[in-house]
Amino acid sequence: MNLQTLTDNFTREGFLVRYFSTGEEAAAYVAGMLHGKTVGIGGSVTIDSIGLYDLLSADNTVFWHWKTPEPETLAKAAAAQVYLSSANAVSETGEIVNIDGSGNRVAATLWGHEKVIFLAGVNKVTDTLESALYRARNVAAPLNAKRLGKKTPCAAAAEPRCFDCSSPERICRGFAVIDRKMLGVGEMELVLIGEPLGY
Repeated sequence: MNLQTLTDNFTREGFLVRYFSTGEEAAAYVAGMLHGKTVGIGGSVTIDSIGLYDLLSADNTVFWHWKTPEPETLAKAAAAQVYLSSANAVSETGEIVNIDGSGNRVAATLWGHEKVIFLAGVNKVTDTLESALYRARNVAAPLNAKRLGKKTPCAAAAEPRCFDCSSPERICRGFAVIDRKMLGVGEMELVLIGEPLGY
């Protein structure tokens, strides 16, 4: 990974970029900047593994369907002042790729917030947009399908890969590629973490 190239490309397209060696440092940074906000979180093993929910909940109103699975939680997360998500892939050329089944996470990263923050471990970084799309489909989606116990060919396979299936439980139904800061979001920030996190 060429951190300088990645930073330069994302900065040129309107993103803020921060790098931290550990998830603990990244979580402290994000929690330290948010006070008295409503915060929505999309499904994210990365965010869960660095303990960010508990840090944010001490000083903000946080909506995350993984922690409070009431029907209205997704809508409240989508309407929050700040939205947090991970990424299925981040390219050095300056694109963030996410893939979704229900669409709540992808939709919420595109519009309507004061700030959207993407947190991603270095395992998510690829060279190009093409390799980022490949990673989302052939690495992240199969591993998440397996984690969720989905009845899909990719979840049952010994090695992760996409079968482009028609399973009713397929979780890769929509891709979002963000290659510029969205006009409908106040700020977009990429927080890159120097350790492998999530899928």
